[in-house]
Amino acid sequence: MTTKPWTITEGDGPLVAVSVHSGHGAREDVAPLFALTDAERLREEDPFTDLWTQIAPTRATVQHSRFEVDLNRPRDRAVYLTPEQAWGLHVWKQELPTEVLERSQAQHDAFYAEMSALLNRVAERNGRFVVYDLHTYNHRREGADGPEAPKAQNPDVNLGTGTMNRERWAPIVATFTEALRVTDQVKDDLDVRENVKFLGGQFSRWVHETYPESGCSLAIEFKKFFMDEWTGEPHPGQVDAIRDALAATIAPVLETLARMR
Repeated sequence: MTTKPWTITEGDGPLVAVSVHSGHGAREDVAPLFALTDAERLREEDPFTDLWTQIAPTRATVQHSRFEVDLNRPRDRAVYLTPEQAWGLHVWKQELPTEVLERSQAQHDAFYAEMSALLNRVAERNGRFVVYDLHTYNHRREGADGPEAPKAQNPDVNLGTGTMNRERWAPIVATFTEALRVTDQVKDDLDVRENVKFLGGQFSRWVHETYPESGCSLAIEFKKFFMDEWTGEPHPGQVDAIRDALAATIAPVLETLARMR
């Protein structure tokens, strides 16, 4: 494995943006083994979240598919081996060869090692830091022409805070939530709620376990209202609008972080 399937950019300041599910590529030893079509894989990936990381000077984006290795799951569950681990989907044409599995697990190890080195430097320079852990989720699972999932259980933005010390980071959570709600770039009544759909995955959990005093990772899941989740096509202007809305949260969040010090 000579080419890393992710890109890390290091800049100044205490904000880090990460997109672990934006990729669609696959290694040469993995791609022929997929039983899923490109469209089936794309539906469960998080397209465009890599573009949203551009709001932060320090950012990490992954170019390979979560179906190769899911960096938002623990190492022992990072490769989907059964349909139960992958929304009922049969990912592979055959039983995955051991050497392929081990290469994917090695990628998991390498990614977290690089992120550890990066966040160590961010913490050393800034003390506390905030991570925007960016994701999307589906809400039309009954088919392309099927109904939307009920809004009561499917907010426009699900903010996952279930892996953090909620009391410690309450000011950051409150500031981000309010700043995103009041932005008008996306829609006038953006529904932002906490821990309705998701609590946050392994990446945010790892940040909080590794940096309990200094790292706050917000697992930010946008419902795919901004795109057609069955074709992968974005609605005009919506991807940029979400990026701008996220950018508008940065100043108040960092001001709050500075006061917490």
